[in-house]
Amino acid sequence: MENKTVYIIGGGLAGSEAAWQLANRGINVIIHEMRPKVKTAVHKTGNCAELVCSNSFRGGDIEKNAVGVLHEELRKIDSLIMQCGEKARVPAGGAFAVDRDMFSESVTAALQAHPLIEIKHEEITELPTDVPVILATGPLTTSGLAQHLIEITEADEHLSFFDAVAPIVQADTIDMDVAWMQSRYDKGDGSDYINCPMTKEQYFEFVDAIVKAEQSIGHNPEDANVPYFEACLPIEVMAERGVETLRYGPMKPRGLTNKHKPEEKAYADVWLRQDNKKGTLYNMVGFQTRMKWGEQKRIFKTIPGLENAEIVRYGVIHKNTFINSPTLLDEVMRLKARPNVRVAGQVSGVEGYVESTAMGALAGILFAHELNGDAITPPPNTTMLGALLSHITGGADAKTFQPMNINYGLLPELGFKHSKKERKALYGKRALTDIATWLENVKPQKTKSAA
Repeated sequence: MENKTVYIIGGGLAGSEAAWQLANRGINVIIHEMRPKVKTAVHKTGNCAELVCSNSFRGGDIEKNAVGVLHEELRKIDSLIMQCGEKARVPAGGAFAVDRDMFSESVTAALQAHPLIEIKHEEITELPTDVPVILATGPLTTSGLAQHLIEITEADEHLSFFDAVAPIVQADTIDMDVAWMQSRYDKGDGSDYINCPMTKEQYFEFVDAIVKAEQSIGHNPEDANVPYFEACLPIEVMAERGVETLRYGPMKPRGLTNKHKPEEKAYADVWLRQDNKKGTLYNMVGFQTRMKWGEQKRIFKTIPGLENAEIVRYGVIHKNTFINSPTLLDEVMRLKARPNVRVAGQVSGVEGYVESTAMGALAGILFAHELNGDAITPPPNTTMLGALLSHITGGADAKTFQPMNINYGLLPELGFKHSKKERKALYGKRALTDIATWLENVKPQKTKSAA
């Protein structure tokens, strides 16, 4: 391909990161983002990298969390998403959470300011055949483009799963005479979350109300057979699996002491995490839901401390689309049926904000080296970037392929004797050593800081 312009379809996390990596290596980029002209079920703006399901990039500990190591690998490749995330960061204990609006505005401003990047707000319904393309439409790929993808790849099925979004409440409407500020086990600053305690009786009544609530599962009859993503289940699905399930999941009360009643141990606890920089909005952690809005309002107002809370965004459900990557992609993320197309982000079969960013970064780096005539090998599978790449391009069983977050199980064994306690830290140390070696060959020609 002689064209030194890459056309990116989708301006989410993956598309934004891919554009940044390409442009910093001297490649012209045109991002085609259909929003705000064409709306989705969950987005509110036309900004790039708008976050919808959560405002957290999850845990940042490089010795305990695989995603924390992935954070560090992305920092080492001058990730735009990580740069803007740091600027918009809000308190969240050991997690990396951001002010959603500030974050997406920062990403959009940086892309608009880059001389090699152009953003066009228009919908693309078919993949071009004669120019370099990165498909980064994310989980909300439009039905027309998804059908086109099925046709050109001759895929047997349209793969998808349901995901859900948690509600957001106005902070000054939370009753702090009942709720209190504390991080579990006092992590972070020790008071990064708002906690709403429940007695055993309150908890069982709450679970019963959730199970009996009216639910919305979509408008198409075929949606009834679409599965849920196990790592992000709606609370009603968890409640249906057993009355104690929520108490051992998002409502776990461990590591907390009620400021108002230190002698009393809560039977269950509802967590709320800061959602914007000003601290005026908080999201209900782990409370993704498909309940109808009226039911959410009725049931969530039974939570101690939230009786008079104003819900500014209700939880919603949406269907995510992904391809069976192990059968459709080659080892460097190109569609076998259309080698001019690389697939990145959640549609490629990874799950999570950071993982989507990682696949966008790799797609951009690999394309830049291909177009510049430079030899390049993918990152080794001992790194988090390489492990994700391996998972979607052949490491997973195509018959049972499902989107996956980064985890230590995707990495090869260490190959030497070590204690179980040391394992995660050793995996992280090896990954960061190996990514540094790989990066010696893939550094940008010229790095531009985020706006």
